[in-house]
Amino acid sequence: MACIRGFIITNRERENATLSFQKPLDRGPVEETFFPWTLSLNRWKDEGLPINIADGVYSTGGREIRPEEVYIHTVMAGGVYEYERYLGFDGIKRLFFNLPFLNFETKTIDETEDYIIKQEFDGWQRKHYKNRDLIEEHRPVICCKNDWELLKQKAVSEIEKYYSDENFQSLCGIYKERHENGDFSVRIGITGFFWTPRTLLGIEQHLLAYYDYPEMLHDMNRFILEVYYERLGKMLDILPADVLYIMEDLSGANGPMISPALFDEFVGSYYRQLVPFLKSKGVGHIFVDTDGDFNILIPNFIETGIEGFLPMDVNAGMDIVAVRQKYPMLKFIGAFNKLKIAQGQEAIDSEFERLLPVIRQGGYIPGCDHQVAPSTPFENYLFYIDRLKEVMKEAGKDLT
Repeated sequence: MACIRGFIITNRERENATLSFQKPLDRGPVEETFFPWTLSLNRWKDEGLPINIADGVYSTGGREIRPEEVYIHTVMAGGVYEYERYLGFDGIKRLFFNLPFLNFETKTIDETEDYIIKQEFDGWQRKHYKNRDLIEEHRPVICCKNDWELLKQKAVSEIEKYYSDENFQSLCGIYKERHENGDFSVRIGITGFFWTPRTLLGIEQHLLAYYDYPEMLHDMNRFILEVYYERLGKMLDILPADVLYIMEDLSGANGPMISPALFDEFVGSYYRQLVPFLKSKGVGHIFVDTDGDFNILIPNFIETGIEGFLPMDVNAGMDIVAVRQKYPMLKFIGAFNKLKIAQGQEAIDSEFERLLPVIRQGGYIPGCDHQVAPSTPFENYLFYIDRLKEVMKEAGKDLT
């Protein structure tokens, strides 16, 4: 915390002020968009990142993750937090609320001299080749309406077993006091109404299902919405997220995978119901996480109540300077071209210069536009963090 003219400003207050288009008393938040990539950590251990910090990022201390932790996922609130604090970032506790479509029995479906077909933890069957470094998708979780009905029955059972008041309290309650004191902000990720069916059906079958099985998709999304009403709400009662982001990944480099009309019917209609509920539970800022170029869907998102986006993939054409000109109250997290960090100090400074007008406008927390690539030298990343601390003194400066 920092004391400015007798006032105390906390990490939470900095984040909220910045995302609310206000000027924080001392500086804007110094945060990273996502948790680190393991390949990058492995490189950085050889370049100066302490081994205990790197190896602790995703560590559970040698114990197995309990089934309830698969769904009420707080593992990153430990090691990732310590890693980020070591590097000089402000504190964020990163949590995920996962839907009850996991925790399948892992078993062998078929085996030959060349491969093994396994059912894995997420319900997918995959073909693992014995003599090649190759894994192929063999069968998705859902192939037909009957598969969905069986999965729904399993999900109801998972909810009763693992989403209890006691589990929410034991896993989330330990952060409540320090969160209320402002020591850190809370960022919660959930999966959305495009992402979730895609992970259950597979990309091609999901897109075909909009025409072949539209009612099944609606039934899936109604079920998801009810889970959020009944169970995510319990998590938010304990830890109201400062930022909640909905993972979608519905775009590629050439644009969205669905039309605005399909978005409105199968995604946006559920956001319109979910967003007011999230606000009623004290969520500060509601973002969508999608890669690629989704420019043509921004008006559709805004109409549903979505307030901002991350990570704003620069190399897919998402230029926040241009987007902010068109949508002045849209919020962003990310948008710093991660590839520039590997190029060195001059490229890093140039990228911050590009983004500085939006930093000064407020409503924006700079961070990488995805995880930092393993091609990045550790000393370059440290320089990037130092420059980020400097430029965030400009946050919200231009309030005209």
